[in-house]
Amino acid sequence: MEADYLQLVEQQLAYRPDQIKQVLKLVEEGNTIPFIARYRKEATGSLDEVQLREITATYQQVEKLEKRRADVTAKIAEQKKLTPKLEQQLAQAKTLQQLEDLYLPFKQKRQTKAQIARQRGLEGLAKFLLTDSPEDVISQAQKYVDPKKGLKTPKEALAGAHEILAEAFGEDASLRAWVRKHAQTKGKLVAKVKDESLDEKGIYQDYYSFEEGLKTILDHRILALDRGEKEKILQVKVKLDDEYVLRYFHARIIGQKSGPSMQYVEQAYTDAYRRFIRPAIERELRKELTARAAASAIAVFGDNLYHLLMQAPLKGKTVLGLDPAFRTGCKLAVVDPTGKFLAKAVIYPHEKAKGKRPDPKKRAQAKQILLELLEKYQVEMIAIGNGTASRESESFVAEVLSELKHKQVYYVIVNEAGASVYSASAQAREEFPDFNVEERSAVSIARRLQDPLAELIKIDPKAIGVGQYQHDLPEKELDDKLQTVIETGVNQAGVNLNTASAALLQHISGLNKTTAKNIVAYRDENGRFTTRTQLKKVARLGQKAYEQAAGFLRIIGGKNVFDNTDIHPESYPLAKAILAKVKIDPAQIGTAWAEEKLAHFDAKAFAKANQAGLATVKDIVASLKKPGRTLRDSMPAPLLKADVLHLEDLKVGMNLQGTVRNVVDFGAFVDIGVKQDGLVHVSKMSQKFIKHPSQVVAVGDIVDVYVTDVDLKRGRIQLSMLAPADD
Repeated sequence: MEADYLQLVEQQLAYRPDQIKQVLKLVEEGNTIPFIARYRKEATGSLDEVQLREITATYQQVEKLEKRRADVTAKIAEQKKLTPKLEQQLAQAKTLQQLEDLYLPFKQKRQTKAQIARQRGLEGLAKFLLTDSPEDVISQAQKYVDPKKGLKTPKEALAGAHEILAEAFGEDASLRAWVRKHAQTKGKLVAKVKDESLDEKGIYQDYYSFEEGLKTILDHRILALDRGEKEKILQVKVKLDDEYVLRYFHARIIGQKSGPSMQYVEQAYTDAYRRFIRPAIERELRKELTARAAASAIAVFGDNLYHLLMQAPLKGKTVLGLDPAFRTGCKLAVVDPTGKFLAKAVIYPHEKAKGKRPDPKKRAQAKQILLELLEKYQVEMIAIGNGTASRESESFVAEVLSELKHKQVYYVIVNEAGASVYSASAQAREEFPDFNVEERSAVSIARRLQDPLAELIKIDPKAIGVGQYQHDLPEKELDDKLQTVIETGVNQAGVNLNTASAALLQHISGLNKTTAKNIVAYRDENGRFTTRTQLKKVARLGQKAYEQAAGFLRIIGGKNVFDNTDIHPESYPLAKAILAKVKIDPAQIGTAWAEEKLAHFDAKAFAKANQAGLATVKDIVASLKKPGRTLRDSMPAPLLKADVLHLEDLKVGMNLQGTVRNVVDFGAFVDIGVKQDGLVHVSKMSQKFIKHPSQVVAVGDIVDVYVTDVDLKRGRIQLSMLAPADD
């Protein structure tokens, strides 16, 4: 950690200097962000993960800028061109772009027309043109005519001088900065159709003749324009008021000068603007817009993924997963409450192809098979994938459930995005080597309902389908964000050490693929873990990894009741002291009586008396009140169903409950139990102004909506979260 860099970080962020220093020190020592956020609150002043990551990211940015500043300064100094003024400008540059603008004239580049002109000795003529001398320009140019140097006429000499001036104007950092600022505030992004025939579905119709200010354009529109341009349907450009810019150049470069050479200067700066500055600024701004929009989309994707991973698990239920299909039949898989596979089957309740009539005999067989599975394994819940034939399968399941006499079974439509990707993966083949892809998919769908986190963790997040334009986003940044979200989600939820897969364990603080696999191998060889300390016996899992991981790994029914909480082993003595203070036996933890006693515990007084951190004491007390409870337990439970709804059943004004499936910049898509998710536009979410839908809803939320429009032909549903009287 460099002291100079630290000072610069402190200037940029609103945190206390000691907080910033402690965070960076803890990270430098090999502590993970989840560990620091949960178990080092006293050191950081209880900063959360977002704040911790902001500090580390800012330090990295500062480090990158300062290293580049030193590099650029050294390279210019090597050329013996580092003037005191330039050195000061470099020192004051606040962004990488400002640095690069200043470095541009000194950058090693391929031989330019200006460099050739200088080699021919035309720099003097270029300087003369700037002097506003009353002397005749052609006469001056005649002095530089030299056939040996390839200069046969005054015109050729003036052409060379023009190139020198144009390059100088083009590389002027202050001119570029002005044009950049002007473009950012006054520029517009314009689009027109390039090849309509490529847009068969009319996806880009709204952009065939489009114009919007760079300052106000919404991020999702930028991504749509980028994709339309990439697909050669649209032509996209930055529009500037060129005449206004050139008037500024005139005032700045020529001002009150009126000599005969000024027409040549005007030609040079005009050429510099059109050939060098404008194209460069346009490229730069387009890149910045795309980066901004991508960052926004990545943030939305990350938020959606987090809420998807953190959906409440359906504990203690035997679940039947149904992967729907027409021709190849619906694949069924039954899993017990722990996710263990019990049985599978294939049924053919539907037509071979959409529009055909189903085979009555096969449909009757399908009904019988499903009923037998429900009865034999005491299935309590059916998870239906939302892919092809989903709604037809829903109707079939609802029909079967209506015939059950002795028990109530519910079904849930499960987002199966990415299930096929997982089913064809090496991991799925290793888990179910004798299953075909669809059968693995049925198991995955069932397990998604039981424990979304444990199952979704196996799938490439980009395949999960909870973002916007995710396939257009920069892969590294997207992957980094998704890994961060997964890391946060897994560690906040904690995992069962005795049931967690290696795929899940590898995201726990301090663990990696190797140590995760070694934990599973140790468990397979020695049986279930009974204490957290047994982790120290796992191959290649050292003291540091144990320290980072232990608090996030739970043991249910182990030897130590603290092992089923998020209390860290280092704080067990403190937890025992708290229990002794309130006279609670460890065996009584989790009872209503114990919770009541702990509710009146004076954490502040205890922390002071025991020289313990107040934040840590409060966290321990909270954990002792609700052992085994995780953040996911407070999330909305899945919306259970026993009947079916069709698109044709929808009427304007109808009030329904639905599950938020995806949140995007312009609204949220809600599953209301028909084939197509309905869209709640951001303007229909609240009577108050909201900047982004994520301020109101998140993936997995159960929301009340009203139908405002149904387009049967296009299969589109418009919804509102505002009651008709309020809308």
